[in-house]
Amino acid sequence: MRDFSWKYFTMTGDVDAYLLYKEVAGSEPELAAAFANEEAVPDEEDE
Repeated sequence: MRDFSWKYFTMTGDVDAYLLYKEVAGSEPELAAAFANEEAVPDEEDE
């Protein structure tokens, strides 16, 4: 469900899909933490 809601959000920009994604990710804290580490974008100051 998490992957589907994320892909749907990226294709459509639908806010409800993003909120569903966040809700599902929040119910799975270890997966949410792993995903956050994958998508971390370095700050310009870090470079």
